[in-house]
Amino acid sequence: MSNVEAEPAALRCGAAVDDSRPAEEPRVDVLSARDVPLGGPRAMRVRRTLPQRSRTLIGAWCFADHYGPVDAATVGGMDLPPHPHTGLQTVSWLFSGEIEHRDTLGSHALIRPGEMNLMTGGHGIAHSEVSTPNTSVIHGVQLWVALPEEHRNTARDFQHHVPEAVRVDGTEIKVFLGSLAGSTSPVRTFTPLLGAEIVLEPRATVTLAVDPAFEHGLLVDSGDVRLIDTALRPAELGYVPCGTDAVTVVNESDAPARTILLGGPPFEEEIVMWWNFIGRSHEDIVRAREEWQAGSDRFGEVEGYAGRRLPAPALPNAVITPRGNPPRR
Repeated sequence: MSNVEAEPAALRCGAAVDDSRPAEEPRVDVLSARDVPLGGPRAMRVRRTLPQRSRTLIGAWCFADHYGPVDAATVGGMDLPPHPHTGLQTVSWLFSGEIEHRDTLGSHALIRPGEMNLMTGGHGIAHSEVSTPNTSVIHGVQLWVALPEEHRNTARDFQHHVPEAVRVDGTEIKVFLGSLAGSTSPVRTFTPLLGAEIVLEPRATVTLAVDPAFEHGLLVDSGDVRLIDTALRPAELGYVPCGTDAVTVVNESDAPARTILLGGPPFEEEIVMWWNFIGRSHEDIVRAREEWQAGSDRFGEVEGYAGRRLPAPALPNAVITPRGNPPRR
């Protein structure tokens, strides 16, 4: 998915570290989302929880958009023209609907509920995303992962995975990246990651063992959820710092609750993120934008999309300045 803001924020971010925090009960920080229009006269709005001022990364997860459920007829469906990415991987996960993906590798795939598509941008890739005529309701998440320095110019790649559901204590879990509840995804990543959909039955409680070297974020799609001892409402994300070896999730509602659990070890590198590009300096971003606008071979051509590609917005008038996560307490 593209970040189609006309004036995207210029971010230089890194995970600040302070290991002096004494052992204690994990505290959950609640991150609220902001609404962002996805473009067009009938713009579909998405709820963005990452990045934001209070936190820019959870592990290598650097971007989280949560959208729907929306009537496709009302918003005109999803139609994202070919647009570029560098220095990241995109993770597409739907709750309902169907989206047609095309990229400059020649990949042509359908994104369906419960099926993960992971695209590696690396040095440069472009793709389009269009909801199919079969789609009546659009609902899902779009996530980005920052690539570490040694791999940020890696070759383009595309992977598709359909995880099997596992059941634990009235809870259905689908692990699309990493390992959880005895289930492991075969999908390749460049840093250790966890990504899983967790659906709890009404009033269900589940305690899951997690890697204490990871920090975690639980994004609530639906239901009244309690993470450890903190209540979370739909569209909120609860952040749990490193040092936690188990998380308890409670559905306090009389209907199923759906959540997305993300995790990974703190990403220690500073990154610069602007529009759909991730680099290490302002100059990296300027160069990527110029090459996209010039139609460089760096990004290639998306075959089969009926329309023009998405132009890049204007760059900010200032050099991107550092902004990172708060120190771990």
